[in-house]
Amino acid sequence: MRQNVRGTSPWETSVGYSRAVRVGNVVHVAGTTATVNGEVVGVGDPYEQTHVILGIIHNALKEAGAALEDVVRTRIFVTDISHWQEVGRAHGEVFGHIRPAATMVQVAALIDPQHLVEIEAEAIIS
Repeated sequence: MRQNVRGTSPWETSVGYSRAVRVGNVVHVAGTTATVNGEVVGVGDPYEQTHVILGIIHNALKEAGAALEDVVRTRIFVTDISHWQEVGRAHGEVFGHIRPAATMVQVAALIDPQHLVEIEAEAIIS
């Protein structure tokens, strides 16, 4: 069984991907940025962008029948690693009690220069 979860990203159709895909009890959430209805939210604020992103991920997980507590892995991509504490603080506010395996790396750029953070998540529904 495969369930594709659609989001609001303007790139999903043109690039050919889903916000999340559930197969069996596993949910993979695509790289998610702070883009809501085509507009970047939290411009210049990595903490706010991280919170927006995690909210989008949370909604995608719910639509796929999962919860934040089911997340076992996150991958965090930042355009400036010096913002790691702000991004990490926002991540910790959501996942501090869940504590998924996590990675944070700096990348050269994201799809929009206003994006400071992009996050992927994987969940296993028990």
